[in-house]
Amino acid sequence: MALEAALRGLRVALVERYDFAEGTSSRSTKLIHGGVRYLELALKTLDRVQLNLVRDALRERAILLRLAPHLTRPLWLLTPLYRPLELPYYYLGLKLYDLLAGKARLAPARLVSRLEALGLFPALNPVGLKGAVAYQDGQFDDARYNLELVLTAAAHGAVVLNHAQVTGLIKANGRLAGAVVKDRLGGREVEVKARGVVNATGPFADALRRLDDPEAPPIIAPSSGVHLMLDASYTPPKTGLLVPRTEDGRVLFVLPWRGGTLVGTTDNPAAVLDHPPVSEEEVAYILRQVRPYLGEIPRSAVRAAWSGLRPLVARGATDTARLARDHLIEERPSGLITLAGGKWTTYRKMAQDLVDYAAGRLGLPAGPSRSAETPLVGGQGFDPEGARSLEEMGLPPQVAEHLHQTYGARAPQVARLVLEGYGAPLAEGWPYLEAEVVYAVRFEMAQTPLDVLARRARLAFLDTQAAQAALARVGELLGQELGWTQEERQQRVEEGRKQLLSGL
Repeated sequence: MALEAALRGLRVALVERYDFAEGTSSRSTKLIHGGVRYLELALKTLDRVQLNLVRDALRERAILLRLAPHLTRPLWLLTPLYRPLELPYYYLGLKLYDLLAGKARLAPARLVSRLEALGLFPALNPVGLKGAVAYQDGQFDDARYNLELVLTAAAHGAVVLNHAQVTGLIKANGRLAGAVVKDRLGGREVEVKARGVVNATGPFADALRRLDDPEAPPIIAPSSGVHLMLDASYTPPKTGLLVPRTEDGRVLFVLPWRGGTLVGTTDNPAAVLDHPPVSEEEVAYILRQVRPYLGEIPRSAVRAAWSGLRPLVARGATDTARLARDHLIEERPSGLITLAGGKWTTYRKMAQDLVDYAAGRLGLPAGPSRSAETPLVGGQGFDPEGARSLEEMGLPPQVAEHLHQTYGARAPQVARLVLEGYGAPLAEGWPYLEAEVVYAVRFEMAQTPLDVLARRARLAFLDTQAAQAALARVGELLGQELGWTQEERQQRVEEGRKQLLSGL
């Protein structure tokens, strides 16, 4: 929303209680997609809301792939089928998926023979396999995409602050006139005056609405989504798996991501917590669902696990798997504007709708939307062959490719820090470097060890033990950059260690 407003000539400030993307936005399935499940529900229930959501998301998918080519990519997904009648059912459904995308469609869905399916996904269970349907969706790095949205907004004039919490709302004659914001790391509190206040806090939207009005009825029905990370041996590097049948009728994904295998997700009613834990029951559920397709996966193979909250809009239903992901805009009598619901893929359309509404209600001179044509900071001037230039600077091919895919057009800035002496790896077997810690502090607003290890470098989401091993060195580098005392450094490292052990 901050980027949309800034691009349209409005003065805007964004405050985030913890770090950017610390909550839901870093804990997704990493897919940019219309939602095959929602299309199936729309057809079965003749639900126009679900159908419109799929259509909008497929159109937005193409925009996201264009705005940040370094952080996004098309990904082939294989739907393995073990019953003959499933082949035409899923093929026709996925062809409709392509049709809804219109001109924004990716490669067309196609039927795949049993032999080709096993060639594309060697780990797939061959017993009884009749064939598969292959289709394309998008994949991305959600936390880094979120970060680049923030950095792009700042580049266009927005004021952006992380670790800054709204502790109160300012009112004049019963109408909102600003907010009280507290620096969670330094303790300072300030009053920020504003023409309008927007509540775009995902699963925490109801908490801010109750700060405005303690009697406000809830509009969020939160659902938890747990994901597991395995090593890369379970997936080929360019093909994922859609598990079409589970014991409770949901779908699961098995995806290559950042040098590992991502598996998920669950979809259960949940309480709203800052850092929701992962239960052993949820881990066992996911491993049990993929067993018929990938065989037995031991619990010890799980390198990392995390839980994210989906901010589903309540519509009187009780089954969170069937609630719509569409978004709504609500205005309270005080003038508090809340944006709720939606999904990652439709973030830009949500922001556009929100700014249209707020500008109209507040009488603000917003220009036309430019967010669909404005690349994110790492995508501006992105060279698809940029990794070669990094190799010419003296970087090993694996490191060059990692920096290229993570920072895009800004990768040479990180590479220069490598050449200045920050080229040591943070963890054995992973491409993350000390230079990325220094860069994260100087140019990406990182303030704590997990700001770096979880959301700038994604190591905490890939391998918990490796992230724990890197904590001390990350804390040391942060302390040097931020001027911490020895006691402050130890405190920050211990806070990060506790969070890694209890749940991201």
